[in-house]
Amino acid sequence: MYARKVSLCSKLESVSQFLQKIEHQMVLLLRKQEGFLDQLILLSGSGETIYVYSFWDNSEDAEKYDSTTLPKLTELLTGVIHGTVRVHAFGGPRGRLSSGSREVLC
Repeated sequence: MYARKVSLCSKLESVSQFLQKIEHQMVLLLRKQEGFLDQLILLSGSGETIYVYSFWDNSEDAEKYDSTTLPKLTELLTGVIHGTVRVHAFGGPRGRLSSGSREVLC
């Protein structure tokens, strides 16, 4: 399993707008991507610092996301984020993703 952690900063006045864009537009884009497994979004207490984790079947699908979909998502979030979007890659041939009541071994 492979993961991408995208770190970004939300404009404080735009946190609710950011969350709406994530829920209604970004999730739809991610689900269409080959190899996409799941995502996790973590916000700081103020909502200014945001980490978006995405989980992938293999490194090729994760890298394709980096080069094709991530720029579209960054453009989608223009106006509600500021600063540099940073991508951190994680992965290896083994990983585990718990989905509801079942565990998925990747």
